[in-house]
Amino acid sequence: MTPATRQEVLGLYRKVLQIARTWQSASGQTEETMREKEYIRNEARTLFRKNRNVTDPKLIKQCIEECEARIEIGLHYKIPYPRPIHLPPMGLAHKQGRTLRHQEKLRKISKPIYLKSHDEVS
Repeated sequence: MTPATRQEVLGLYRKVLQIARTWQSASGQTEETMREKEYIRNEARTLFRKNRNVTDPKLIKQCIEECEARIEIGLHYKIPYPRPIHLPPMGLAHKQGRTLRHQEKLRKISKPIYLKSHDEVS
């Protein structure tokens, strides 16, 4: 990892922790605010530690983009949790074969960047 990339990643981590410190839930309830703050801190720790040893520049760039997208979406919608998405069901494909593989590939491609690591952690 280059020093510039390292500084960018550390800056993102600090930004997420700063957001967690100043976070206010949409409902304004103290209990919910504390729960959401804790979720933000735990999610950040988990994902940053999981990706600590990543050395591939393309994968690092993808992780940075995912983090930035999750920050922007969280601040815009005032929810710390990843927004659910609609993916078409896979009920039309047979249990095996090219059609199933093709549908799986389409589902993987259509998943937004901010949910790439969510399934791995949850």
